Parts: sequence; structure tokens; C-alpha cells
Amino acid sequence: MSWFEQSLMARRGVAKGKAGQKHHLDEAKQGKYYYVYGPYETPVLHVEPGAVISAETHDAFEGSLQTEQDKPSEKLNFPFLNPQNGPIYVEGAEKGDCLAVYIKDIRPRGPQPCGTTALIPEFGGLVATADTALLHQPWPERVVKVDVDAEKGVRWSDTITLPYEPFIGTIGVSPQIEAISALVPDYYGGNMDLPDVGPGAVIYLPVQTKGAYLFLGDCHAAQGDGELCGVAIEHPTTTTIQVDLIKGWKLANPRLENEKFYMSIGSSRPMEDAARRAYRDLIRWMAEDFGYTEEDAYLLLTQAGRVRLGNMVDPKYTLGASILKSIIGTAR
Repeated sequence: MSWFEQSLMARRGVAKGKAGQKHHLDEAKQGKYYYVYGPYETPVLHVEPGAVISAETHDAFEGSLQTEQDKPSEKLNFPFLNPQNGPIYVEGAEKGDCLAVYIKDIRPRGPQPCGTTALIPEFGGLVATADTALLHQPWPERVVKVDVDAEKGVRWSDTITLPYEPFIGTIGVSPQIEAISALVPDYYGGNMDLPDVGPGAVIYLPVQTKGAYLFLGDCHAAQGDGELCGVAIEHPTTTTIQVDLIKGWKLANPRLENEKFYMSIGSSRPMEDAARRAYRDLIRWMAEDFGYTEEDAYLLLTQAGRVRLGNMVDPKYTLGASILKSIIGTAR
């Protein structure tokens, strides 16, 4: 029996983890890509729980950085970054439910070099920004283009090939009333840039509005913890997901499950508050579903908890707090 058959999605979901109707959301069917999470656009798909959706995503720049001679300041139109597929309407989803998204596969698409990273003026974890305003001049702009191959890896240079470790940088559901930039992570998901949100993982998202209105995009081929300069290996993909509903499971933050661990995800500033938000949610999850008291969970996580830094560059920082399944077992 696979771990997925014992996952919360398979045991609690409306579709019980069974794959349903297949949908292909290519560029033509998507049409306009969106830069805002909100409930005000017409859904591009209506699907039932269990649906398998294959989406053609753009890179974070919608392909505007085509060569290493391009200058981001001339090509990019801030805040129109992180184009999103969707919204996808999931039948039966209501506020207070949980949308479970099983990430089945992520594959690069388009002509090579399809991977892009860059140094962008006043953007990154170790430079002055508009919020952290300093007098020194910004670093020079720079664009790096790389070949991305799912089997061979990311060709960084003649001597360095990075493993292809793809994940969805931005995925989430619509807030109930707000329209929020796809650059911002928060309780609904969004631009978390968390490498664990990749193939073989299930992410659990708190439904805020009827139909859930799922958005996704901004897939990365590789990224170090923190996404230090602010730009991972951005690449266009064909990303395949399977969706399900867990009725009445009301979440305060996104949660994640894979074969090895359970994770709660917090987004905030300063970074300590993101960690606190993630750990508090994990403690409450352990109390709700694993039979711990909050005090016992607090003590155990002090010894065995792990933290993953997603990004330290976005309007809010994202951290994932996790604990191994081998330590606490399977949720009830």
C-alpha cells in the first residue's frame, strides 16, 4: 500500500483519493493569466472532486526575459509578475472546507534554455529594497538563462549541473472578499516559494469562498532555501495535480503532507512571526488529530520539530514547520 492511500486526502476526501475526470488547461483554454487572487474572475474550469488537471504554466515573468542581454528594469512590468492559471472552480467547495491538492507531476516545457534567474534592482534578501531604503546604488542587473531537463537536471554551467527538483512556487485559493497580488503569501496559500510543494506532496488549503477558486503558477526547477536573490530557476511547465475536498476541515493556514512528514505553513513578517505561526498551527494540528495535548506537542516539537525556509524576499516570509511521521505516526 502506498503512503498516498493512507494520506488525509485519501482517507477523508470526498473522492477518497480516487482519480476522476481528466482536464487539460493549455494556454489557449486558459487565455488570460491572472496576477491577483480573488473571487471576481470567471472560472476557466469547473471540476468535481477527484479531477486530474494538467495545466500549462508560464514562468514568473510570462516569458518576457528571453535572453541574457535583457534588462529586467526594461522588460518587467511590476506588479504584473507570477502569472496564475485558474481560477478553477471545485464543485461542492464551501467556506470552512479544505481543498486538498495532490501534486502528481511537473515537467518543463518550451524551447531551451527555458530556465531563467536574474538579479533585479532593489529586490532580494541581501540588498536594499524600497522598504529597506539605503543610499548605496543597486547591484547591476543580470539575467541568466539555463537549460532545464527533467532527467538530466539544470545545466548551471559547464561544470555544475543542479538536480531538477521542481515545485509550485505560487498556489492557493481565493480569499473571501479581498483581491490580493499573486506576489503575496498568506493564510490562503499564494507565493510561498516552499520547495516541499512539489511532486509527491499534498497541500491542504483553507476554502474561503464557494467553489474554492484554485490558482497556481510560478513553478521553479530548483531553489535554495530562502530564494536568496529573489529569483529561483523560473520555468514554464506542464503541471499535473489532483484535487479533492475535505468537508468541514477548517484550517487557519496551509498544511502539507508527504511520505515522510506533516507540515504547517506560516507566512508573515518578521521571520520569527512566520515561524511562530507555523509552529502554533502544527501544535494545534497535533492536538486535534494525533492525540497530544498542546503542552506535550510543544515539548516534543522543541526536540524534534524542523523548519524549512521558503522565501525571505516576498512581501511576507514563508516557513514550514514539520515533524516526521516516523515520530508521531498517522493522523486519526
